[in-house]
Amino acid sequence: MEALVEIGRAFVQAMRDRKGLISVDEMYAENAQSVEAVVPPVRQFRITKGRDAIKAKREDWLKTYEIKELTVDGPYVHPPNRFGVGFNAEVVQKDTGQSMTLSEIAIYSVEDGKIVLEEFFMLPK
Repeated sequence: MEALVEIGRAFVQAMRDRKGLISVDEMYAENAQSVEAVVPPVRQFRITKGRDAIKAKREDWLKTYEIKELTVDGPYVHPPNRFGVGFNAEVVQKDTGQSMTLSEIAIYSVEDGKIVLEEFFMLPK
């Protein structure tokens, strides 16, 4: 369980430090998958497969939104191989200037010290 806690804490700290994009290369497995709760507005699909594709998804998101405020809560561990993280963010859509509050929880599955699956759960309106 110690390794899981360490990975979870490192992940949360990277997010708090706004280094989530940089952390993909070191924290995610090559074949990792990302599953959104719904199809995001800037994408055409819910499931992203592969570390490079996950990194590209994050790059696209950062091109679309400016993060004004970010709170990251966790990790909440679920041995032997999962942890959860809560996210709350105040963002502005760059093209429109529209402000939004985003709240979600993500569950991360770990194998061999790398994140292999992330699943996002949204707070319904």
